Amino acid sequence: MNPPLLPRWLGLAGLLPQIAAVAIVFSGDGALRFSALALGYAYAALILSFLGGLWWGIGAAAEKPPEWLWVAAIAPSLLALGSAVPWAIGEPWPAPSLALLGIALIGALGIDVQLARGGLTPRWWMSLRFPLSLGLGGLTLLLAFA
Repeated sequence: MNPPLLPRWLGLAGLLPQIAAVAIVFSGDGALRFSALALGYAYAALILSFLGGLWWGIGAAAEKPPEWLWVAAIAPSLLALGSAVPWAIGEPWPAPSLALLGIALIGALGIDVQLARGGLTPRWWMSLRFPLSLGLGGLTLLLAFA
């Protein structure tokens, strides 16, 4: 089942910042490379945290949400924050942090699948979540290995 038109288009538009970061990094413009990597990192961390907030809202709206959902809902923000530690302490950055975020964004599909199987999401949920998580996660991994 296809998602409603507005969530589909807005969701796909949400890939544009990461597409722009990838395009800049691969353009060969050395002056903008670090800025594009840093913004790509920030966007991936922001969206990962957004997913946690989304899951919290799904839990709050449910009559009897599974207990694990509350932990799953806070994990993305903590992971996103933790991915900034290398930068904060002068370790290699942003490649390892981008890789962590890319893997986490793709891995978030596991939570979405469980929510859908539990009947906590609309029937069209996974048809939206798969391309968005794979798209943003894949683009973020591309930045990590650029």
